[in-house]
Amino acid sequence: MINIGVIGHRGYPQLASIMADLESEATKIGATLFFEPGLLDNDERPPLKTPSQIHVALSLGGDGTLLRTARFLDGAAVPILGVNLGRLGFLTSCSAADLKPALASVAAGDYDVDERMALRAEAMHADGTPREGWQALNDIVMHKGGFARMLTVRVAVDDEVLGAYNCDGIVVASPTGSTAYSLSAGGPLVTPSLDSIILTPISAHALAIRPIVLPPNVTVTLEAIDGPEEVLITVDGQAGTQLGPGDSLMVRRAPRAVRIVRFPGNSFFDRLRVKLGWGGLPTRDQTNKC
Repeated sequence: MINIGVIGHRGYPQLASIMADLESEATKIGATLFFEPGLLDNDERPPLKTPSQIHVALSLGGDGTLLRTARFLDGAAVPILGVNLGRLGFLTSCSAADLKPALASVAAGDYDVDERMALRAEAMHADGTPREGWQALNDIVMHKGGFARMLTVRVAVDDEVLGAYNCDGIVVASPTGSTAYSLSAGGPLVTPSLDSIILTPISAHALAIRPIVLPPNVTVTLEAIDGPEEVLITVDGQAGTQLGPGDSLMVRRAPRAVRIVRFPGNSFFDRLRVKLGWGGLPTRDQTNKC
């Protein structure tokens, strides 16, 4: 028997048919399903409450749903089977059309696991006491609020001040997050197997301020020392808080990795080529043909 926790995005029109296929396939493979509260209407089965209930987490949606699933697991050693119901699905394991064989493979233990380094962030009060914390698979971002004013952010790595960044914000990314907001802000691509912390400024107001790749064992501290009163922290684009005067943000490697299910032929470089159009050579060559 295998227990599967189901977390999904109700905004996808094909979710209802996917759920019907899931129920049917679960019976065939002898799986017990636990659904996150609110995913099904009037469902009387035991809800998914903690990672300890399940052996595998099934994410139905896109990358955002998978990130939310990873936050729910909060470091638990439960692999995530991400099923892409959207357009990109860069982090997901398979498409909706492959759900049935994917479930059968997972039930048989016929899959690989990507161990993805995650980040742990803590918002700190001005007196140095912790406020709240989060785990992120992609990134933690310090950024300004609604006004078009720059932030001045003091950046420290362990106990050494790296500098004062004049910018719109700073992305602290994991290797997995190097293909997300950090990439859009001009950061480098880092393969997921290379554990590191990537520091990428957003619209820096100086040519000398550039992205930097740091070792995975350092602690990065960010403190806004000038700029708009509204300084925000966003975690994986979905959660976060607002910092007050003197508050700071500490980011370090999370104690435990996020485990993502992978099947043969679904490598990082393959996804770069297919989903991000990396290199662009096939498209260019096809366009130039007469």
